[in-house]
Amino acid sequence: MKKLLLAIAMIGCGISVAETTAGQGALVNPFIGTGGDGHCFPAAAYPFGIVAAGPDTGWGSWEYCSGYRYEDHAITMFSQTHNPGGGCPDYGDIGLMPFIGDAADVSSPFDHRDELAQPGFYSVKLQKGGIQADVAATERCAIYRFAFGKEKSARLLVDLDYGMSNPTWAKKTVKPLKIVRDRPDGLAGHLLRSGFVKGRNIGFDIRFSKTPVACEELPAVIREKGVKDRSPRLAYTFDLSDGAPLLVKIGLSTVSEEGAARNLAQEIPEWDLEGVRTAARRKWDEVLSRVRLDPSTDRDTAVLFMTSLYRMFHTPVNIADVDGAYRGGDGAVARMPNGRYYSELSLWDTFRGAHPFYTIAAPEYVPDFVNSLIAHRHAAGYLPVLPKWGRDSQCMIATHAVAVIVDAYFKGFTGVDWNQAYEAIRETLRNSHKDRRKEGWDLLDKYGYYPCDQLKGEGVSRTLECSYDDWCAARMAEALGHTEDAAFFRKRAENWRNVLDPETRFMRGRLADGSWRTPFDPYHCGHETSWAGDFTEGNAWQWRWHVLQDPAGLIAALGGKDVALAKLDELFTLPSDLNREQTSRDVTGLEGQYVQGNEPSHHIPYLYQYAGRPDRVAERIRQLSRKFYRNAPDGLCGNEDHGEMSAWYVFACLGFYPVNPSSGEFVLGAPQVPGVSLALSNGKTFRIVAAGLSEKNRYVKAVRLNGKPLSGFILRYRDIMAGGELVFDMVDRPADVGGGS
Repeated sequence: MKKLLLAIAMIGCGISVAETTAGQGALVNPFIGTGGDGHCFPAAAYPFGIVAAGPDTGWGSWEYCSGYRYEDHAITMFSQTHNPGGGCPDYGDIGLMPFIGDAADVSSPFDHRDELAQPGFYSVKLQKGGIQADVAATERCAIYRFAFGKEKSARLLVDLDYGMSNPTWAKKTVKPLKIVRDRPDGLAGHLLRSGFVKGRNIGFDIRFSKTPVACEELPAVIREKGVKDRSPRLAYTFDLSDGAPLLVKIGLSTVSEEGAARNLAQEIPEWDLEGVRTAARRKWDEVLSRVRLDPSTDRDTAVLFMTSLYRMFHTPVNIADVDGAYRGGDGAVARMPNGRYYSELSLWDTFRGAHPFYTIAAPEYVPDFVNSLIAHRHAAGYLPVLPKWGRDSQCMIATHAVAVIVDAYFKGFTGVDWNQAYEAIRETLRNSHKDRRKEGWDLLDKYGYYPCDQLKGEGVSRTLECSYDDWCAARMAEALGHTEDAAFFRKRAENWRNVLDPETRFMRGRLADGSWRTPFDPYHCGHETSWAGDFTEGNAWQWRWHVLQDPAGLIAALGGKDVALAKLDELFTLPSDLNREQTSRDVTGLEGQYVQGNEPSHHIPYLYQYAGRPDRVAERIRQLSRKFYRNAPDGLCGNEDHGEMSAWYVFACLGFYPVNPSSGEFVLGAPQVPGVSLALSNGKTFRIVAAGLSEKNRYVKAVRLNGKPLSGFILRYRDIMAGGELVFDMVDRPADVGGGS
């Protein structure tokens, strides 16, 4: 009887019984973030896999960074790689499109009601020709099933020149290094693609379940004038009059077509799409089941939460072949003995929340992440800024690979040569490298900040972010006995004070002569070096708060808790006006001048703890999580950015956040779900309970760790990994958790 009542309760107000027994993947909605500014995709993918195989509805513009927009109603191509929520259009490698008839226009209308996306699987019915298209993915490969019906002249376009790159800012070239077309069962090859990331080697091996009866080479599509290197566009014809579907397998490699063939032979040896689909779903369920919500969680919140976890496990991606071979930071082939080398590290975004979360929920991957960063240093001479497909794009500022390494070191991870790791940090942060376009240590060391009249832009943001990396480096240098280095980095970590104007109490651009840039408009947005602004993807209102390593010191420098509290309140209540000269498209999801849609703001609500107002943390977290995260295609207010938007939401639900991502400390907030259980790798469980949580009960009265009151507002990593229970007593009016410190 009790089981029956529980089942009725779960169906009526929370997660359904069917969903809990079907696996965590049943709660994932891959269409969240595929509309609006989310830049997500519904493609079939594997946890941390290089392949994300699925539909595109457009290409070449900021709106199509991932190739797919839910607002569209026609599919133009199926491609094998997709940019996971980033802000620059690229990837979309190796286009496939089934069609009937003329190859001049192979795109097809579709209805979202005929579309299905699940972890590891995607399916859609193409209205042109009535073709059913299904795809499932492994780590390095994909398998398609195209059901044409009894069609004697079924056709398949293989477009090797296809891709997402934007022709207005990046020459998109796809140079065919080698194409093998004389095989009866498919084709293979090696391409060299340049776009947002230069010099990506793409080895591929494509196999057909039926021998084609004809192959026509199509004329090049001139997507951009002046591009000489182009790869073939081939239209194959198949006789499917027996009614059997056409199956297509494809393997990818950063090394060669031979590497792609080995990947395919190992990961998809049979023509078994359903087997691949099932294996992918099992792997996703295993990863997602590490974090389990209380069954009383309302369904929309549960879907948002599990989809956020799903997005976080898309990247980084393992670009090594099954034999461990990969192309590294210098473009040369190298080998990882354990077969794991991770790239697609959007570190400027993910060092803040995603990587601290991996140390809790996916610790077995962390040493490989760190070893991949060290290997990149050995190949390129320095740690990467934002590596994609093995090559460093260097599109962002600072070197937050340092933060990821130092966090793992102090959390006690093994399997890494920590002396080599520190050498990589020191080499990167102290020595000059002519091809690191946003480094400039000579300027930083001479002035103690990046003078705005000595570089193209972003000087304030670069000063603040580099100060954080230096703080991280100082900790590790001291722990390893490098006292001189530690003193150097500690001093440079204080550089944030040199761009804080004591009069306006804003971070401001400063000239080489020490004067402040004038005129000063705190609303003026910066973006990248192409703009003459002082900030990266934001303005002075947001960047005032970017001292992750010393929030208490920042609050003191602003004038104390009362002043900081007033300025925090002002940030959230100002007009959301950015229409001043120019704005960054990454600055979205505004609440006042706070920006939920971009990562540099994400720690700010938790600073209320340092100002002595934990009730304000609870109010802001509830406000932001409800307003800017929804179970809908346009349910994200900004770019997913490789899982970092989702990491904020996951931590908001848990009730704490890594304000200083490399400190091993989490600042308490207010949980947004009634309960969560974290299955830890050491066999223990850490359970979080929001006792009494409701629409009214959004404030935290007290917090208990394993039955004892938690002093202050800091939860430590070691407390989580020891297992136990964290209980938040939720009430309907503000109550102090312990005040500021």
